Amino acid sequence: MPLVPPTHDRFQEFCDLVTEYGDDDLAGSGFWGEHQPVLTRVGYSRWVDALLAEGDETAPSAPDRVKCSYFWITDEAGAWVGFIALRRSLNDFLLAVGGHIGYSVRPSRRREGHASGALAMVLREASALGIEQALITCDDDNLGSIRTIEAAGGVLEDVRGSKRRYWAPTASS
Repeated sequence: MPLVPPTHDRFQEFCDLVTEYGDDDLAGSGFWGEHQPVLTRVGYSRWVDALLAEGDETAPSAPDRVKCSYFWITDEAGAWVGFIALRRSLNDFLLAVGGHIGYSVRPSRRREGHASGALAMVLREASALGIEQALITCDDDNLGSIRTIEAAGGVLEDVRGSKRRYWAPTASS
């Protein structure tokens, strides 16, 4: 299962994916919030540009943001099945709630191992960046994410409000 960086050429796939999510919350994926795109080709293109810029080490970080690598989770055939983000450092908000890694898999492709595979790959990316332990959070009632994080070696530190906070070793640990 490859991870691919955001690209401008998947607008229709993106529209289909967002439609499938419906009212499901994408906030934990790291792709929503300030980055939420307008569902037009121009809006999608600007969104992709913003994601790529946030990962560019040569560009300054926006206020209250950290450098972040974004990836599309794809299946063996290249179909877009989800999102994963690797934040290269933690600010106060990310330390409390967001963590180093956020991910989401589209509803029709859950329980197929996509999140587990993508998380393993991104933990290796984190190791290459010198992150020895990655903070990963999930909602306290998200049993799928709890299992995924724990299977990746995540150890529960605590629960803050409705967020479980896990520390997972990267490949270098």
